[in-house]
Amino acid sequence: MEQTKIEFPPHILEEVNRVIQMFPQDKQKSAVIRVLHIAQAQFGWLSTDVMDYVARLLHLNPIEVYEVATFYSMYDTKQVGKVKLEVCRTGPCMIEGAEKIVSYIEKKLNIKDGETTPDGIFTLKSVECLGACGYAPMLQAGEAYHEHLTEQKVDELIEMYSKNNSSVNYMGQ
Repeated sequence: MEQTKIEFPPHILEEVNRVIQMFPQDKQKSAVIRVLHIAQAQFGWLSTDVMDYVARLLHLNPIEVYEVATFYSMYDTKQVGKVKLEVCRTGPCMIEGAEKIVSYIEKKLNIKDGETTPDGIFTLKSVECLGACGYAPMLQAGEAYHEHLTEQKVDELIEMYSKNNSSVNYMGQ
């Protein structure tokens, strides 16, 4: 099996270098969060090869990049679907029914939290606070927030994203 070389295209590498230059010399580690966002937007998820590439760019040990990528729920260290349904499961959303929404989505898509549908369209992921406590329960798909969720609203979202059948907008793409 032929492995493709992990590398940013020149215009993306230019942006990465611009981000790195925002930090003092020998403090490239400070750029890791922003560069991981760029890498995930470019490659779809953060494989070990992608994280190793980021480590090389930032002159870090790979474990330093792995620690960041596995700590934050915004990063995907395994392949995800075209549409990632990130359901907030912190206090206010739980009180307002996030658990029921997650269960409903699991049944509707026949997947468990953290899994992707066999067609590769949807991934369900529980996440920490999405900062919309007054609109609970809610989920995020790409840059779109969907609030005051009900089973009917979930059905409409799944239908809309199924018909669209393309990746949702992540990080300005």
